Amino acid sequence: MLNRFSRRHFAKLAGWSAALGLTRSSIKSARAERAGALPHAGGESRFPNDFLWGTATSAYQVEGAVNEDGRGPSIWDRFAHTPGKIADHSNADVANDHYHRYKQDVQLMKAIGAKAYRFSIAWPRVFPEGSGAPNPRGLDFYNRLVDELLASDIAPFATLYHWDLPQALQDRFGGWQSRETSKAFADYAAYVAERLSDRVKHIFTINECSRLVHFGYGLGVDAPGLKLSARELNQVRHHVALGHGLAVQAIRAHGKAGTKVGPAENILTCIPAVATPDNVRAAEAATRELNASYITVILEGQYTQRFLAEAGGAAPTYTTEDLRVISSPIDFIGLNIYKPDQYVVASEGQDGFSLVPFPASFPHMYSSWLRIGPEAMYWSPRHVAKLWGVRSIYITENGASAVDEPDANGNVVDIDRIMYLRGYLSEMQRATAEGIPVSGYFLWSLMDNFEWIDGFQTRFGLYRVDFATQRRTPKLSASFFRETIRQNRVV
Repeated sequence: MLNRFSRRHFAKLAGWSAALGLTRSSIKSARAERAGALPHAGGESRFPNDFLWGTATSAYQVEGAVNEDGRGPSIWDRFAHTPGKIADHSNADVANDHYHRYKQDVQLMKAIGAKAYRFSIAWPRVFPEGSGAPNPRGLDFYNRLVDELLASDIAPFATLYHWDLPQALQDRFGGWQSRETSKAFADYAAYVAERLSDRVKHIFTINECSRLVHFGYGLGVDAPGLKLSARELNQVRHHVALGHGLAVQAIRAHGKAGTKVGPAENILTCIPAVATPDNVRAAEAATRELNASYITVILEGQYTQRFLAEAGGAAPTYTTEDLRVISSPIDFIGLNIYKPDQYVVASEGQDGFSLVPFPASFPHMYSSWLRIGPEAMYWSPRHVAKLWGVRSIYITENGASAVDEPDANGNVVDIDRIMYLRGYLSEMQRATAEGIPVSGYFLWSLMDNFEWIDGFQTRFGLYRVDFATQRRTPKLSASFFRETIRQNRVV
């Protein structure tokens, strides 16, 4: 049975906070609250009044029910069942059983005060063969989920592709190696938009092109597990960008009036090592060039000369019409921000920037790749707004892995995650205070789930999941996030 939650649980969590933080400043703050005033309640420390707070998951990581209601297999089904691919030898056949427990999970969102939920739609549920005849029962689940969200005053934000490509398209065309997959993606986008956009007003096309291409088709560590040449890899990336553009056009043509669309990408975040004017300009130039093969071409309608020169014979094959489609106008950009990707200093070389290597002592969370650099949350949206004039930015993912072992009383006191979130959210508030157009934030993740090649051994959730019983238990970070949402400021 799913654990029931009430304000009593969060009061208990808040009690932990007090027990762990009885400093002179916290006592002073408590006195201020008793007097009817919130500490640090000046307008400069709050987010905009219409700022949207939410959480995020993806279909394959939480839904389970992989063989129900006509769903076809995805590349991740096959990959996860291949021995040696997943660290803990698990798979997502059941995962969080969200397919059956979505109503309870919506209540988890409601309990923390979330006003938006970013979820992904499983392409193989809707088109089991990737194209051809749709499966109405597959879309029925998302209709029920959307209705449940709206009944709880939670805005649905849908992602069309979060890596679970129908296996049939991989078998027939080599997946994103072919333009046929880009065309099939557009048909899928049109079908979904026509049927959901009466209630779903924000649609993300593709999540994290950079990882799905590099890890899945380059390094072979993600599905479909291929190791292609540099030229083949650039062509895959081009087809993903083309799929994005075709999907944007399909959503415009088939979505209801007012439907907004954009990509969600973990762009390479370049940070000035020291924020002098020269280094800031260098970081901007590096951001444009290091993201040349996806976000830059989407927003500029052309590949940069540096990218084409460096690719040489490995550059993708494309047409002028391809570039026109790829750069179809969008309404917003989603940024997945976890870590600083590159520190930069100005250089007198041709590029105008030099990349600074990370020292071995650079701090990280439980996952060794997850370096702690809160300033990424400021510089990434700042660069996107400055370079390309983007007027609406959503932080579509941000969160931290932690050990998350329960204490003797069964509580998860994840102060390391709270430390991480407090730093990143403070930098996001810095951005909004300066007028950088960050419209909302989706914490990754609502609950622990199947973390791709890590399986279930890496946890990112606000709620701890016992995967044997499917019991959800709020961590201390759930209390932190709930209070941050309630006060609309970092607490």
